[in-house]
Order: sequence, then structure tokens, then C-alpha cells
Amino acid sequence: VFRQIDDEVFIEWHVQDGDSIEADDTICSLSGPSRSLLTGERTALNFLQVLSATATLSGKYAAAVEGTDAVVLDTRKTIPGLRAAQKYAVSCGGCRNHRMGLYDAILVKENHLLAAGDIQTAVEEARFHSPGYPVEIEVENLDQLEQAIDAGVDRILLDNFTIDQIRQAVEISDGRVPLEASGGVTLENIRHYAETGVDFISTGALTKDIAAIDLSMRFSI
Repeated sequence: VFRQIDDEVFIEWHVQDGDSIEADDTICSLSGPSRSLLTGERTALNFLQVLSATATLSGKYAAAVEGTDAVVLDTRKTIPGLRAAQKYAVSCGGCRNHRMGLYDAILVKENHLLAAGDIQTAVEEARFHSPGYPVEIEVENLDQLEQAIDAGVDRILLDNFTIDQIRQAVEISDGRVPLEASGGVTLENIRHYAETGVDFISTGALTKDIAAIDLSMRFSI
């Protein structure tokens, strides 16, 4: 923000991205013309508060699955215009990024299956039109899981499976295909998902169910 406003504004950071801070800690010190500092104050704080909130919530989710083999992923449910920034904040918090957009991986969802007719056809079409890209498919029951495994996909998303169904899916897959659980995941129940043995757990909460961190800028004369 300040680089775009005035190259005479100097910023000295006292913490690094991903560091934990306490109340009343100083995050950075700015020096420069008062007019420039006041012009950029609110916009800069808006960015910092939202992205710190994203990283903070991601840190809580990462801590909730600590000790398991599950990896927590974000989704494309990001604030418009802030996808790259929010996904960076997620990684700073200790979680990992799912695909950035529709251009770097194929996720075959319910509507795609309805349009294609069946799982095998959908996967074949995806590989034909986007050769070399990883293909993941969303399944809603164990029968579809078997079909997805047979279709040779790179990852399977278990959509709104119960904990018991996820355990069954892990047994059926037996390591043949990485499994991702999604839908209904909260900070309170994510540990139960992680303990099923599933490889990944994705949740849009990391980037959309956030409460801005309370930060402020204070002049020192």
C-alpha cells in the first residue's frame, strides 16, 4: 500500500510472516510524511487485519490435527481479489493450499458428473481436454468411491461423508488413491476427521469464516 502511495515511506518489520504475537506488540514501524501515512492507514490495516485473521485461523486448524498424518487444505472460497494473498496467509498459518483456480488442477464435481453421464466418462473427458493435469473427483457415497478408484484418478474428495463412512473409505482405498474429506468440517470436529486416516481435509472456513484481527496504527512524535 505505502509503496504505491509514497516511496519516501519506510517500513521496519519487527516480526516475520507466520510469527505469533501478543496484545500490544508492535508489528512494524513506519516513518515518512504524515499525509502519506494517513492516506494509506486504513487500506493497509484492512489488508493486515484480514490476512492475519486468515493465518490465525489456519494456525488453529493446523494445531487441531497435530500428531496425525492429515493435511488441512484451503479451497477457492476466497475474498474476491485476495485469493493469492489469502492462500499465502493460509500457508503462513501452517495449513496447505488446494488448487489456486480452474487452471492448475481438475476437480470433477457433482454437476460435471451429471453433464458427463458417469464417473468414467467424466474422468476420460478431463484427461483428454487437460492432459498432464492432476484429476480429482468428488464422490458422495462408497459406490462412487469404488468407481473413482477404478477410473484411476489422482485424488478422491469424500463429500459430506460421516466419520464412519470416511473410515470405511480409507479401508476400501487402502492407500491406492489419496483421500480428501470435505463438508461439515469445523474446528471442533476436525480432529475426528483427521483420526480416520484420511490424507487431506479441506475447508473453506480458513478463508471465509474469519474475524479481522484488531490492529491499529499510532503516531509517535
